[in-house]
Amino acid sequence: MNSQNRSPADLRNMFGANLRQLSRQYPSVSELSRQLGINRTQFNRYLSGESFPRPDVLDRICRFFEVDARILLDPVEKLSKAGQVINGAFLSDFLGRGVQQLSEEFFPSGFYRFTRRSFINDDKFVIGLTYVFRDAGVTYIKGFEAKEAMYSQGLPATPAVREFRGYVSGHEDGVAFVIARRRAMTYSFNYLAREASLENNFWSGYVARTVRESQTGERVTRMVYEHLGRETGQVLAAARSSGFADAADLLPFHRRLLHTGQPFR
Repeated sequence: MNSQNRSPADLRNMFGANLRQLSRQYPSVSELSRQLGINRTQFNRYLSGESFPRPDVLDRICRFFEVDARILLDPVEKLSKAGQVINGAFLSDFLGRGVQQLSEEFFPSGFYRFTRRSFINDDKFVIGLTYVFRDAGVTYIKGFEAKEAMYSQGLPATPAVREFRGYVSGHEDGVAFVIARRRAMTYSFNYLAREASLENNFWSGYVARTVRESQTGERVTRMVYEHLGRETGQVLAAARSSGFADAADLLPFHRRLLHTGQPFR
């Protein structure tokens, strides 16, 4: 159908379909509508194609998802070149191959609890929560920096500032992922390999942040990931424990895998 002849119903349906796809990366519609500042009932009407947002609300949605007004006319896949760099002709058989071959069995989707030593306070450890999901053959990861870490650096602790996102790639003996905060403010490289455990749900490795060498603060440190799946009780408990912690307060297996008394090599 020619875009110039589309009816209001056609535009609502296209917008609703695109909004549903963009929303897949968020585990909770309630949390997403809260971040957007839109009533959940009204947001559900947008998702179903029953209603259409005011121009100012549409602008807010487009800015949040980093798309433009073509969200009314074209499928969301055409609005972004996401994935075309890594999966394009030049890098497809190099970086793209690891993205394409990462299976659900090798690194499952769902929530993960992670633990690592703090980069800004050597005496503390950071406990956090990340969410891994798949879309169009690519494995993505997202999460939020600990509020305490933002406060200690004099930064606002709003969700938009704390949020980080990245993609995950598989290789011979583990996974690697590159993570950035919004507008590429910070980057980190992460490597994990599966550890032998009763439920086969632990990975350990390291994280390296992209900062210049300094006399204070580490740039590379050990890290542990524990797969929680989507079990609500475990996820909520992990969320409540997020933030800074002393070594003695870490979960025993996390502390063991981190080798807290040994320097990183």
